[in-house]
Amino acid sequence: MKTSLITNNQDLQLAFNIRKVVFVEEQNVPLEDEFDKFDNLNAHCSHVLVYYHDKAVGTGRLREVDGYGKLERICILPEFRKFGLGKEIIKKLEELAKANQLSKVKLHGQTQAEGFYRKLGYSTNGEVFMEDGIPHVLMLKEI
Repeated sequence: MKTSLITNNQDLQLAFNIRKVVFVEEQNVPLEDEFDKFDNLNAHCSHVLVYYHDKAVGTGRLREVDGYGKLERICILPEFRKFGLGKEIIKKLEELAKANQLSKVKLHGQTQAEGFYRKLGYSTNGEVFMEDGIPHVLMLKEI
């Protein structure tokens, strides 16, 4: 298993394919809501892939928002969950945030994943809210 920063459009397309399977097909997020202006290779956003036996199976991205590193679009293909890959994506995104001189991170976690994020040191901040028809919570962490 390895996690790497996406530096080319071919790898970015792999990330998009994973997100389409997980968010659009599995969780019924509208395609037009899943992809946005941050889905490119630029200095304002970093994308990562996690590999399992040399196959790209998970992804996530990091943006700076209001002084926080915002972790977004974190997902793993269904058949590769429970291998600890989500933890690796979070670890890589936090490393990128630190490298960008950020000392705190946040994310909008689906409520079904709240326990996962808490195990990684995140705390819930605020009430449940809906995002793309899915209940979420704001979660924060000092890094």
